[in-house]
Amino acid sequence: MAHSPGTEQNTQPLAPEDSAEHQPGAFISHRGEDADLAERLAEEIRQAGFQVWLDEWEIDVGDSIVEEINSGLENARYVVLCYSNAGVLSPWMGREWMSALARQLNGYGVKVLPVRLSGGEPPAILADIKYADLVKDWDRGVSELLRAMR
Repeated sequence: MAHSPGTEQNTQPLAPEDSAEHQPGAFISHRGEDADLAERLAEEIRQAGFQVWLDEWEIDVGDSIVEEINSGLENARYVVLCYSNAGVLSPWMGREWMSALARQLNGYGVKVLPVRLSGGEPPAILADIKYADLVKDWDRGVSELLRAMR
């Protein structure tokens, strides 16, 4: 994006002490195979009043994929990690949730919120974190997720 002389772009990540009040909502991290379910979940989160970053909504033809994902992650208060029958260790998904977990552990006001979207199991490092089970009961799982976001 071009900037006019005299304007500056804020490229600094949010600081730990002020991140929560400036972050707009949820970043949805999902496998391509689960795009339809991820979009359904994103719509429900948006209808509950949160801003949602979903790759299909935010990345246009000609955009830098890496830049857009980075921007979405930097501005997310929550990273909704969607467990999938296809796994969660794809290169893109792995970078998304691992960077979010590192930021969470370093106090940057971001929280990884796992959901079981189409099946699968959590990676070992997240095995102790309760997840919302949308496979077992979609409505209850979404309700639990939204409660965690309040």
